[in-house]
Amino acid sequence: MTADQIIQEIKNKVYYPIYLLMGEEAYYIDRISACIENTILNEMEKEFNQLIAYGKDTDVQHIIDTAKKYPMMANYQVIVVKEAQSLNNIEALTAYAENPLKSTILVLCYKHKKYDLRKPFAKAIKKNGLIFHSEKIRDYKVAEWIANYVKSKKLSITPKATQLLADSLGTDLSKIVNEIDKLLINLKDSTEISCKLIEKHIGISKDYNVFELQNALGKKDILKANKIIDYFSKNPKDNPMGFCLSILYGYFMKILIYTQLPDKSQKTAASKLGINPFFVEDFDMASKNYSVTKLVQIISYLREYDLKSKGVGSNLSANEHGSLYKELIFKILH
Repeated sequence: MTADQIIQEIKNKVYYPIYLLMGEEAYYIDRISACIENTILNEMEKEFNQLIAYGKDTDVQHIIDTAKKYPMMANYQVIVVKEAQSLNNIEALTAYAENPLKSTILVLCYKHKKYDLRKPFAKAIKKNGLIFHSEKIRDYKVAEWIANYVKSKKLSITPKATQLLADSLGTDLSKIVNEIDKLLINLKDSTEISCKLIEKHIGISKDYNVFELQNALGKKDILKANKIIDYFSKNPKDNPMGFCLSILYGYFMKILIYTQLPDKSQKTAASKLGINPFFVEDFDMASKNYSVTKLVQIISYLREYDLKSKGVGSNLSANEHGSLYKELIFKILH
């Protein structure tokens, strides 16, 4: 069951006596738990029947004792345990999970990792409650996720702006949503998010970012690539080398994959590369600028310089990555 399906069930008053919300991606866990906190009880009922606890500040026995109580002047009581992965001996909840009180809704927010589903506790929840695994989104799906999120807000975003956010913000959905929501507040009369708007309100340069760097490299625009690298060197905190190299690694891998596609039509290529069809033309041009042999060499360079940026085979500090950038870009372009 997806997070949206679970939320819809809650809104339809379909509840489970115990929820185990687990996984690496906190965003969906927070959405589901927030829906439970804000939907099931009204404000008056919450005063006597809703408990928000934190794993490191509570214990299993207290949770069990509270869960076994009947609600006061309400149909349900709600117990939300945030950071449940910090609970000592969470398995001690097994006996309760095997026979939970129907009028109690116990929510365990088990973040940043997956609970072992082979354990008796998980099996008891699976039988009497609901287990939701919130998986980390793959990097190649982030752009599509951003476009869909903006669309859900009845707005639009340009393909370039979508990719700029995806390449700059990483895979943390909570962070992405926070930044997009900032933009939505500042849209005013516009209904479309653009690169210019992102630069103004989030601070990601529309001209000097890893997305523009990969475009410059794809076109073999030596002047522009070096201007961007110079900017990165002067702003290392905003453009960490490890992050930028991982984006470039994915970019050149996609070019290599594109060169091997028997069907290079826009629809097929976009599907195989996991990109917006808008960008297929850019990959086609880049594939003409780099031979397969050179692409393999570039991928090797990126691995090498990623290690150097971490101090392997190099004595440079994080503030001296500019020289590594310049070496790498020279090797890629020549």
